[in-house]
Amino acid sequence: VQLQASGGGLVQAGGSLRLSCEASGRTFGRRAMGWFRKAPGKVREFVATITWSGFSTYIADSVKGRFTISRDNAKNTVYLQMNSLKPEDTAVYYCAAAASDGRYYLERQYSYWGQGTQVTVSS
Repeated sequence: VQLQASGGGLVQAGGSLRLSCEASGRTFGRRAMGWFRKAPGKVREFVATITWSGFSTYIADSVKGRFTISRDNAKNTVYLQMNSLKPEDTAVYYCAAAASDGRYYLERQYSYWGQGTQVTVSS
């Protein structure tokens, strides 16, 4: 499975961005998908996850109420809608695919990782 993240960029505080992550390669299967981020000088942290059906999501407290995760299985794509962005949201955002379906928020629960897309929020 290869994951290609896109949609990052430079935005002013209070603005919005939508990240996309398209999966390709061998059979995608019924996998949970997630987003993580790594800010300069910090460890990579969990942002959001969604089950294969899309019915269950889990959002990190730091972005809850501002970020939403969704997916379109017909397109093998997962999205991260980011609203009311803050300078502290500046990071490289990574999408990841788990080995199976579930509600996962730990890095070790994910088997495949995208290359990351840079999000920069100016104040």
